[in-house]
Amino acid sequence: MKLNTPRWWYSRDRRHAPVARMLLKPASWIWAGVTARRIARAAPVDPGAPVISIGNLTVGGSGKTPIAREVLRLLQAQGIKAAALSRGYGGALQGPVQVDLAVHAAADVGDEPLMLAQDAPAWIARDRVAGARAAVAAGAEALVLDDAHQNTALQKTLSLIVVDGETRGDEWPFGDGSVFPSGPMREPLKAGLARADAVVILLPADLAEADPELVATFGALPVFIARLEPAAAPPSGPQVGFAGIAKPWKVERSLLAAGCDLKDFVPFPDHAQLSDRDLAFLSERANLFGAGLVTTEKDWVRLSPEWRMRITAWPVRARFEHEAGLENFLVNTLGFTHP
Repeated sequence: MKLNTPRWWYSRDRRHAPVARMLLKPASWIWAGVTARRIARAAPVDPGAPVISIGNLTVGGSGKTPIAREVLRLLQAQGIKAAALSRGYGGALQGPVQVDLAVHAAADVGDEPLMLAQDAPAWIARDRVAGARAAVAAGAEALVLDDAHQNTALQKTLSLIVVDGETRGDEWPFGDGSVFPSGPMREPLKAGLARADAVVILLPADLAEADPELVATFGALPVFIARLEPAAAPPSGPQVGFAGIAKPWKVERSLLAAGCDLKDFVPFPDHAQLSDRDLAFLSERANLFGAGLVTTEKDWVRLSPEWRMRITAWPVRARFEHEAGLENFLVNTLGFTHP
């Protein structure tokens, strides 16, 4: 979903944007009702291999793709031939098609599938059932679905909910609990958690521990803690940063926390395709400060080859605090035996 995520969505204090909250509330009731009916009427299909769903309960970013990449890595480390399956948001191809990094661009398959394909076989398909069957026919022993908690096409063996664990001041991952568009929730918290098998709380590298109140929210569900850590140091020297993700302010925070000499930061909507005018503006800002340009991997893969030569991608990776515990949970739940 392409939008500038309102910061007030993530405030528990309803005094923030009270008029907007009130005016959007009727649309929220409709959204929640339609979602609930669609899920209740679903008839999920077994694709012939275990399915791990990596999803969330909120609109926009919570770190699903980094977690999906790490789950794929852990499964492969256990000798399991796992493949990623995505809807391919932002790409023109309908699929099913296996992502080829030498052939496909973000305009073909979307930005997130290009990132997933760096670590494992990745497929895109608007029809998730057709995509899953194609991946299994090609040899996949397990499927990792990116952004699929509210998608009911496939029978899921394991549903992981990814939660943005950054809580500062009155910021809260679920805001005041309101459903889109009066809040960030895709569905009510209780309904979404009822279909989950475990929760992953994703923390930024500079946050010491998960908020105990947040952990308690998930009751008896298993909770795994992961951290979003830089895979490389930020580029040296002064930089102008930009990001087109759901919560661009988090990229700014992370760059500063990693020691980047950040002179300016420009946010764009999630999945934004930057125009020549946008890129010219960024170049002007960089020239003003005598700085380089830095952005996320997700934004970088959407750039043309020419602009990739001029802009630095800053990679981050999700790493679990208790990796062995998650590995055991995944392998045992999926029914595989350890090598």
